[in-house]
Amino acid sequence: MERTIRIGALISGGGTNLQAIIDACEAGRIDGRVVFVGSDKAGVKGLERARKHGIPSFVVDYGQIIRRYRQDPQCLEAPEDFDLEDCLARQSLFSGDTDPEKVKAFFVTRAVAEAALLNNIEPYAIDLLVLAGFMRNLTPYFIDRFNTDPDSPRIMNIHPALLPSFPGVDGYGDTYRYGCKVGGCTVHFIDYGEDSGPIIGQRAFAIEEGDDLDRVKEKGLEQEWQLYPECIQLFARGRLRTVKLTHKLDDGRVYRRTVVKILEEG
Repeated sequence: MERTIRIGALISGGGTNLQAIIDACEAGRIDGRVVFVGSDKAGVKGLERARKHGIPSFVVDYGQIIRRYRQDPQCLEAPEDFDLEDCLARQSLFSGDTDPEKVKAFFVTRAVAEAALLNNIEPYAIDLLVLAGFMRNLTPYFIDRFNTDPDSPRIMNIHPALLPSFPGVDGYGDTYRYGCKVGGCTVHFIDYGEDSGPIIGQRAFAIEEGDDLDRVKEKGLEQEWQLYPECIQLFARGRLRTVKLTHKLDDGRVYRRTVVKILEEG
């Protein structure tokens, strides 16, 4: 008998990828079930999708936390186990020339929000956390407390571009404006950077003459709704392994990268 994994989902909006995952679970295409949906915003359609399927949900209002900090930084107390210097040493979201106060505000407010996320998530004892249109970068504070085994990542994300090209919030828009003839989407494990984690799967589509940005997004979503469930099922079947590879270039430089290997069935 195949094991059924417990899946948690984080969203920020309409939740179309969430719906694709729920549908795949209910149809048996994923050996798992979604046991909660969390959002950083109240009232979004993705929460309604969860309710329709009887899935518990919660909201951690990032916007409210950030506003409180801007009004009075002293009134917002970071978690006791939060270490700003440790996060700064391991993150790759900000460069060294970014305003230190801006960076501090980011990590303190995120630590407060992420502590609330972790408290909400803990009772569900999930195997996998999927980001399904969650528009917040997770920091080392959250990642290291959820990924208790660094060699077995358990946080997946889907990105609307063929990474490593066009990371960030507008992958399809960036692809279209650049004039690419091929677009696509990528499922990856997250790491400490922005859309920089090891790639699990990718799908591509042609961008044809006459396609506008809306059509590019339509084509991309069609691929996303197939790719994400497929990658989650690979995880459910224990077929994903991360491997650290080292490449020595001709000029003497050494390139190190963690990659995902897809194991054979059985």
